[in-house]
Amino acid sequence: MRTKNSGSGSEERRGGFQSLPINPTPPPLRSAMLNIIVCIKQVPETQEVRLDPETHTLKREGIKSIINPFDLYALEEGLRVREARGGTVTLLTMGPPQAEEALREALGLGADKAVLISDRAFAGADTWATALTLAKAIDKMGGADLIFTGKQAIDGDTAQVGPMLATIMGIPYVGWARKLSFTGEATIEVERLLDHGYDAVAADLPAVVSVVKEINEPRLPSFKAKLKAKKEAIPVWGLADLDLGAENVGLAGSFTQVVKVFPPPPRGESQIWEGDPADLAARVWGRLKELGRR
Repeated sequence: MRTKNSGSGSEERRGGFQSLPINPTPPPLRSAMLNIIVCIKQVPETQEVRLDPETHTLKREGIKSIINPFDLYALEEGLRVREARGGTVTLLTMGPPQAEEALREALGLGADKAVLISDRAFAGADTWATALTLAKAIDKMGGADLIFTGKQAIDGDTAQVGPMLATIMGIPYVGWARKLSFTGEATIEVERLLDHGYDAVAADLPAVVSVVKEINEPRLPSFKAKLKAKKEAIPVWGLADLDLGAENVGLAGSFTQVVKVFPPPPRGESQIWEGDPADLAARVWGRLKELGRR
């Protein structure tokens, strides 16, 4: 993978991944028509996260769910690549049966087909177990030329599944993508958003790309696509379909576990002071001295 910084000067980096590849040698592009997979996640439409006290996993019952907002930008980019280069866009998600709703909504935005990974054995998966399950599903699909994800999910905020997915599959990963272009049949250049500007990265396909919201503006669904999405058959794959052992998925296959989620404790009584800036500055300074924090 080659990188070029947006500032003065440039550098080139080449190297591989330390990985546990499903396919040790990534297959070449099968044709000029791209096989694009977009990984999406259904997340709660609330910040009031509740955990099961026994399993310490997220309780979704009674909470309205939406497509993870960052994944909508990933889907839009996949659709734009398909329109420019040709190919198909397949949606992939792992979750409870209700996650089918998110897939149908995304199909209504223009995706060609969708697959739901759902099994009680997958419950409680951390980012590694999730990435491994997704990788196995993609392998069952025959692989992909380009895999898009959102930069992170708003419920976990880890931003780990994308890079872990690429590591397990043994293919390049590019994160924080704000612009993507093709420089060859099997080569992309991606501008990655940084705190102060961006850098440009070249990568060979197949690859995983995680996008930020600056990359595009998601489209609205068309009436025709929404009708088609309601009738689309969505296969559901479980543990037995993915050639995985129960010890490798869900809580059993997770290296980490969320044991508690809680809001920070209140800081106590607050005060609002108004007045002349000079008087306020003196008052603040006096208060800090009282508290011993000068």
